[in-house]
Amino acid sequence: MADFETILLERDYQERIARITLNRPDKLNALNDQMRRELIEGIELVAIDDEIRVLVLTGAGRGFCSGADTTGLAGGMNQGQHSGERGAEEIRRGFDTAHQLLLGLHRMEKPTIAMVNGVAAGAGLDLACTCDIRVGSSNARFISSYIRIGLFPGYGGAWLYPRLLGSVAKAAELLFTGDAMEAEEAQQHGLLNRMVEPEQLERVTMEIAHKIAQGPPIAMRLSKMMLYKGLEFDFETALQMAAAAETITLTSRDHKEGVAAFREKRSPEFTGE
Repeated sequence: MADFETILLERDYQERIARITLNRPDKLNALNDQMRRELIEGIELVAIDDEIRVLVLTGAGRGFCSGADTTGLAGGMNQGQHSGERGAEEIRRGFDTAHQLLLGLHRMEKPTIAMVNGVAAGAGLDLACTCDIRVGSSNARFISSYIRIGLFPGYGGAWLYPRLLGSVAKAAELLFTGDAMEAEEAQQHGLLNRMVEPEQLERVTMEIAHKIAQGPPIAMRLSKMMLYKGLEFDFETALQMAAAAETITLTSRDHKEGVAAFREKRSPEFTGE
C-alpha cells in the first residue's frame, strides 16, 4: 500500500467502501502540490480496485477543504517571480496536476460521495462538487472564495455550480459575491443531498455508501456514465444509449440474481458479472 503524508486512504473490503481523508487539519486541509499528487494516486488506486464499489471523500479535523494553499499562488510569490510570458506559461502548466485530480474523480466509474464536515472553500468547494453526492453537517459552509483574492475559479467552479444549483443566477451570486452559502441553503438549492447534525454525519454518509455498495456494479457504472453524458444528448440519442445500456444489463448475471432474489424474497448478492 502506498505511503501518503497529506491524505489517508482506507479500504474496507467487507463493506466494499474506500475512504480518502484530506489530512492537513492544521491548514484546514488546504491543497498543496503534494496533496494534489497524492490525491491523484489515491483516487487511481480506488478506481482500479475491483473489490471497491464506492469512494467517500472527506477532511480531517474541523473542515473539508479550505481551498488551494495560498503559499503556492502567484500572489504569494516574490514580485517578478511570475512575470512575463514564461511566468504565465509556468502558471498555466501548474494547473495540469489540479485538472488531473479533478478529472480522475469525475471520470471514476464508481459512485463518489463527499462527506462535508465543515468549510468547503474555493478549490475545496469544487472538489466536493466534483463528487456525485454530497452529505454535509449543519455547520458546513460553501464559499467560492476566488473572487475575494482576484482569481477566476480555475478548478471548474464556473462549469460545476450552475449544473448543481440548477440556476445560472444562483451560480452567479455564488461566484460574483464570494459570500458563504450555509448548509441549510445549500440543501435547499441542491448543492447538498442531505444535511444532518455533526454527530450524525458519518453514520448517515456511510449508510448511503453501504446501500450503494450493495448495488449491481455494472448497472451502477452505466447509470453514472449516462447521468453525465446524458446532459450532452438530445432525448432521442439518450433513448438510444439507454437501450444499449439496458441490453448490457439484461444479459448480466447480476440481473438474473436480482430477479431470483426478488422472487425468493431475499437480498440480492451482486458480483459485477
